[in-house]
Amino acid sequence: MPLLADAPTAPTRGTLDAATAAARNGDVHAWVEAVAALTQPRAVVWCDGSDVERRALVAQMVRTGTLLPLDPDLRPGSYLARSDPADVARVESRTFICSPDQRDAGPTNNWREPGAMRDELDGVFTGAMRGRTMYVVPFSMGPVGGPLSQLGVQVTDSPYVVVSMGVMTRVGSDVLDLVEAGAPFVPAVHSVGMPLRDEAGDEIDDVPWPCSSTKYIAHFPESREIWSFGSGYGGNALLGKKCFALRIASVMGRDEGWLAEHMLLVRLTSPQGRRYHVAAAFPSACGKTNLAMLRPTLPGWTVETIGDDIAWLRPGPDGELRAINPEAGFFGVAPGTGEATNPAAVEMLARDTIFTNVALTPEGDVWWEGLTETPPAHLTDWRGRPWVPGSEEPAAHPNSRFTVAAERCPSIAAGWDDPEGVVLDAIVFGGRRATNVPLVAQAESWEHGVFMGATISSERTAAAEGVVGELRRDPFAMLPFCGYDMADHWAHWLRVGASLDRARRPLVFQVNWFRRDDEGRFLWPGFGENSRVLAWIVDQVDRARGLRTDVGAVASPVGLLPAPGALETRGLDLDDATLARLFAVDAGSWQLETDLTEEFFATFGDRVPQALRDRLARLREALGTPGAD
Repeated sequence: MPLLADAPTAPTRGTLDAATAAARNGDVHAWVEAVAALTQPRAVVWCDGSDVERRALVAQMVRTGTLLPLDPDLRPGSYLARSDPADVARVESRTFICSPDQRDAGPTNNWREPGAMRDELDGVFTGAMRGRTMYVVPFSMGPVGGPLSQLGVQVTDSPYVVVSMGVMTRVGSDVLDLVEAGAPFVPAVHSVGMPLRDEAGDEIDDVPWPCSSTKYIAHFPESREIWSFGSGYGGNALLGKKCFALRIASVMGRDEGWLAEHMLLVRLTSPQGRRYHVAAAFPSACGKTNLAMLRPTLPGWTVETIGDDIAWLRPGPDGELRAINPEAGFFGVAPGTGEATNPAAVEMLARDTIFTNVALTPEGDVWWEGLTETPPAHLTDWRGRPWVPGSEEPAAHPNSRFTVAAERCPSIAAGWDDPEGVVLDAIVFGGRRATNVPLVAQAESWEHGVFMGATISSERTAAAEGVVGELRRDPFAMLPFCGYDMADHWAHWLRVGASLDRARRPLVFQVNWFRRDDEGRFLWPGFGENSRVLAWIVDQVDRARGLRTDVGAVASPVGLLPAPGALETRGLDLDDATLARLFAVDAGSWQLETDLTEEFFATFGDRVPQALRDRLARLREALGTPGAD
């Protein structure tokens, strides 16, 4: 098929089902034709992911005002995009899981009956691309053809999405070759929802950031389809990211025996040259990207980045758990990223980056809160308005983003994109807790580790966010991203663990960098000092393998804690009382927490695995408060 083809011109209602049928038959060309018949673009372009294609699309977006070139000396190869102020983040209230049985979606997802949702989508997608070009983007999550990788094809009328998908995924004709040869693919349809011709054929003026006030991000787990309408921003539009790599892939993993998780991946190397691979799940505002690009303060240790957001975990042939980062780039939150918090990210963003909704300096560079302590003078804010320090609104939107290739990361690990993945040694869960949760604790078993993941929570820290101290649950950091019932997700973790060789299973840990004293000060210094905790974690891996025989941990009601002297704290300004408080387990506070956990489990009814109810009962018993299941 030629790269450019004329599209049908007569709008027709009721062809969405034809697209679904073609996708189910695995006929990518029939699927594209059916989507074009539904959406009515002026032309269809099949993308090849080449640099020539990218340059042409970038030049087109510069002409239309979608991208503003930054100064080529200060920020070479980089651009600024400003979205519509009504299109700045994921829209969870308009994100749907359309499983046939509502119970399969679970209580934490927005469910819609598939037939009803298809009728609604048929209405909004009919003629949605009139006057625009429909781009066909064949992409791979993970290295093309890799044993842990999956394929997708996204159609979109947004060149911003095409260029961003080219950074975040592997786009190319080699992917299309595999799909045409019969490899299964996830069909993903996206439209900004702003046609350039009305039903009468009259032209409509375009805008730099087209979008619609009506939005849908709909997932059909059984047919593996994604339909997104009305937004051009982030996870709403880059459908390989949260939509495919987590919501749809989590269902694929459930059905096929693997896991799609909201996790970073890092490689640690000890002073002795031993390598370890760690996956870690953290809810938002818990320092996930900072940990993914951590610069250790412990002499002789290195931390290398494999991924900062998503990991696919699959049992390997020898009973181990292997992991890949299925993405090819980073789509990170800019505010809070600076030399003090993440110098590797600052270096990474020096060139070849698309910034969205950050502030602009008079010299043609970008700025956001946290990049430097003092903002530059005469900034233009993310809306394009003059900004001065002390303004009521920030200069950069709190959800402003950067999109950059993973290979730009100075801490990227050699072989980070190995198709075979890496063997995991440890899995870490963390939340933002001012009280109760120790700095680090090791699970006593795989089942205990799943219990840790299922009960991740963060305390609300300001009245504007809710009641101070109230727990916000985010099990496995997957609350907005699991494509099926969350309790079934826990049961699937238990099944995957049972399929692994017990001697080769990763050890599981929980961390909490955010415990505070009575004056609200952090007890632990964090950032690069977190390498001390990682060192204890992999020391525990060595002990489990018989490589160390010294005592590294002592028992507590909530897990194994570092034995005295096992956590390296030399050089830190930590007295014995502070160190003791970092690991204190107050029985009364934990008794209240077990009650809250029981209430949380009740949300999922009889789908909560008995193994987790047993762990809750065991925790109560260890605290001196045995309770009923």
